[in-house]
Amino acid sequence: QVQLVESGGGLVQAGGSLRLSCAASGRTFSNYAMGWFRKAPGKEREFVASISNTGITAYLSDSVNGRFTIARDNAKNTVYLQMNSLKPDDTAVYYCAAARGPAYSDDGRYDYWGQGTQVTVSS
Repeated sequence: QVQLVESGGGLVQAGGSLRLSCAASGRTFSNYAMGWFRKAPGKEREFVASISNTGITAYLSDSVNGRFTIARDNAKNTVYLQMNSLKPDDTAVYYCAAARGPAYSDDGRYDYWGQGTQVTVSS
């Protein structure tokens, strides 16, 4: 089992920044690719970013590319999502997830999920 706890969400004005953290415990963190997903009210859960277990490879969705970055610190068992130039459309609950294997964009490939952290961007 891998336990994931997200933090860092909150209310921010459009154009502002937030950094989300996801702390992992349980099995060896460096064995898992990590992903960030988000779910807005009335919308499907969508892929935001993912990073390989080594941190060498990362992917971002088109909607956040150029504004968000994903990083991980395997010594701290933590993955981060730095969110800059936030827009009201970024408002959602953000979830981190862990997967054995490559850094997937398909949420069905992820085995473990956190409880989520709310991000609200006001206009």
